[in-house]
Parts: sequence; C-alpha cells; structure tokens
Amino acid sequence: MNTSSINAPNKIIANWLFVLCGMVFFMVILGGLTRLTHSGLSMVDWRPVTGWLPPLNPGEWQAVFELYKESPEFKKVNFDMTVEDFKSIFWLEFIHRLWGRAMGVVFLLPFIFFLFKGWVTRPLVPKLIFIFILGGLQGVLGWYMVKSGLIDNPDVSQYRLTAHFSAAVVIYGYMFWVALSLMKAPFGAVRKASNGLVAATVVTTIWIFVTMMSGGFVAGLDAGLTYNTYPLMDGDIVPDGLWAMSPWYLNLFENITTVQFNHRILAHLTVLWVFGIWWLVRKSELPMSTRKTFHALMVMVWLQIALGITTLLMAVPVSFASLHQAGSLVVFTFALWATHSLIGRAYN
Repeated sequence: MNTSSINAPNKIIANWLFVLCGMVFFMVILGGLTRLTHSGLSMVDWRPVTGWLPPLNPGEWQAVFELYKESPEFKKVNFDMTVEDFKSIFWLEFIHRLWGRAMGVVFLLPFIFFLFKGWVTRPLVPKLIFIFILGGLQGVLGWYMVKSGLIDNPDVSQYRLTAHFSAAVVIYGYMFWVALSLMKAPFGAVRKASNGLVAATVVTTIWIFVTMMSGGFVAGLDAGLTYNTYPLMDGDIVPDGLWAMSPWYLNLFENITTVQFNHRILAHLTVLWVFGIWWLVRKSELPMSTRKTFHALMVMVWLQIALGITTLLMAVPVSFASLHQAGSLVVFTFALWATHSLIGRAYN
C-alpha cells in the first residue's frame, strides 16, 4: 500500500478506526467467553448511563446477588451459589459491558475533535455517524438478547445471540472497510482485476459471514457439545434427524443436528471458495501486496478449520472455542482486505 500520497488527517482517522476495530475484536472475544462460561446472565438489569462502577462493598455485592437470585438461572441452575461464587461470573459480564461503554467514549471524543479540526470530509461524515448509531443499537440488542434468558428459560435465544454476534461483525467490517479506504492513495497505480475474480472474492466474503452466523446458532444451541466426532456424525456422513421438526425451516435454526451439520458443510465449502480465489490470484498479475492478502486468507482458513475440528473433538473447551471464534473474525478480516484490494476506493 502506497501511503506517500495519503493526507495526514485521513491517516490519523484511519488509525483511530483501526484501534476501534481492535476494540470490537476484543469485545467479540469477551462476548464469547461470557457465553462459554455461562456468565452472561449474571447482571439482570441494564443501566447504560449509571452502570460504570461495580459493587464496591459487601452490602452492594449482596444487593446485586439478591437481584440475581430472582432470575431463572439461579432458581434452576445455580441455586446453591454463594456470593463469592457469584462474583466469578459477574466480573466477566461486567467487563464485557464496561468495554462497550469505553468503546463509545473512544469513538465519540475523537470524532468531536476531528470535526472541530475540520479533518472529517463531507463524504465521511455520514459514514462515521452511521458507525456511532450502529454501536448504540448494538448495546440495545445486547440487552434484548440477555432479557431472553431472564424470563423462564435460563438461556438466551439463539436467534438473538446470532443477531448480536452478526451485528458486531457488521460494525467491525464496516469500520475496517472505511479505514482501509482512508489509507488507500486515491491515484495509486493498481492493475484491474478480472470481473470473475472480483465476483468470486465478494461471494467468498459473504459466504464467510454466513458461515460465522451459522456458528452463532451452534453456540446458541450448544450444538458443539453433541456429535463430537469428525468427519462422521453419529457414524454417518449425513446423520438421521436432519428434518425431524415441522415446519421444515425450523430445523435450520432449532434442530441441533441440522445446525451442526450445516455449519460443517458451510465451513467445508468456505475452504473450497477460498482455495478457488487463491488459485485464480496466484496465476494473475496483481500486485504482490494484493496476492499476499489472498495467501494469508488461504493459510488462515486452513488454521480455522483445524481449530474448529479440535474444538469439536475436545467437546468445546473454553480455550479452543474462544480461539475458534477469534479465528473466524481473522478469516473475515483477510477476506474483507482481499476484497478491498480489488474494489476499494479512497474517500477524498
């Protein structure tokens, strides 16, 4: 990437957005850990403005614990939990929410400063405002997800979980795309890629996103805790019971067997898609910097498959499951980067 002709304000704003992307990446990992450790329902109220501080004394801890004792998770699962036990699940969810608030501050204050300095160009203003609105809506969606586990069933809805995860990926991807565009010299000499390669790369990126969403349903249904063999499921390539529910489409989102099977198929096809575009790129005359992005995508998708299989065979240990989730976002990042290298435009 030639940065010699990129103006300084654009570069500063791009680096700021890259920092925010890193914060979203960490936020996704925190969210995954709260899910894996069953910590997400420990905070049964939502105070987006006043909830910056944790309980600071035994009385405050007891008050928060009393609220938790009214939840279905305590009554049906953690009924023998003490205040000290409760603290172990509270802290992860608290940090998750606090990190979200910190992201809002890290976005808003520099944004105001950049506006005051006149660094934000007219085409960029609506994009940054859109990012801020998406971030606020994501906080609301997170609480909407948590509420689904505070009524009768002490588990969040897989639909709301997947929506919350997918929204985080969309915010991350949009910020990353805008940042890359700001770092791209407006008149750089770039060889034009073939229409077929561009289309295949775009489809591959969308396919990776869909595969990630299917992973959200796997997590939401704890589907990784079943069929812990590979490549067979219960001794078959195509297991029984894929369409046991009626109407048929419910199987795609609520049948544990179907959800895991679909995620496997989508992941395998992702490898084929990535291999296909990588093969096209290695035979092209695209710049080496562009080809390296596709090489990185190829390596990462194989690593991600290995992490997924290991996580499944080991019945979803927290460490490998968290790495697998992080790996999905890295794969998506390289796919976006590869797409942008072919069709991205600078905001000037």
